[in-house]
Amino acid sequence: MEDTHDYTAEDALIVIDPQLDFCPGGRLAVADGDSVMAPIAALAERFRQVVVTQDWHPADHSSFASSHPGRHAFDTVRMPYGEQVLWPDHCVQRSAGADFHPDVAGAVARAALILRKGANPAVDSYSAFYENDKVTPTGLAGYLRDMGVRRCVLVGLAYDFCVSWSALDARRDGFDALVLTRYTRAIAMPSPGGSSVEVAEAAMRAAGVRF
Repeated sequence: MEDTHDYTAEDALIVIDPQLDFCPGGRLAVADGDSVMAPIAALAERFRQVVVTQDWHPADHSSFASSHPGRHAFDTVRMPYGEQVLWPDHCVQRSAGADFHPDVAGAVARAALILRKGANPAVDSYSAFYENDKVTPTGLAGYLRDMGVRRCVLVGLAYDFCVSWSALDARRDGFDALVLTRYTRAIAMPSPGGSSVEVAEAAMRAAGVRF
């Protein structure tokens, strides 16, 4: 189905982590993640404001299972800032897996801002707006306000983690938030409260995120 939304100068396209490690063949591959890359690049042509985020972890990041002897990928641990999923090593700074997928090059070329996140080894950073401690800002909100943006249109990977956390924080910071679900793909992990997709969608609906 064709996207019939009308986008204005007050809309910003926020492309979340369109990186090789999140696509098939990558270290934290999201199923079918590569299929949204070319459509995102085409979508970006309709926006005056484009922001692309890039996971940018040091090799010893505390969210990596390899940093916790005896733990495995997708285990959860308590960090000083709350519960943390342990991930396979991914999007390590200056590694090939941290590079953007080639099919999204058009969106990257249009981006006025490329925001690297997750560089603090002690705190993970799903959201484009805050690190996972929920208090350390990335500076994105101030940038968007300075650019006259009122609505964030979110796409990219992964729907149930970095996209949803970014949408929630967009609402927290006073922006309207619209997630274009067919330009996203999910990890879809099981959890006590339902799948990670169900948990994410319930939180987004409660916060007033539109789909």
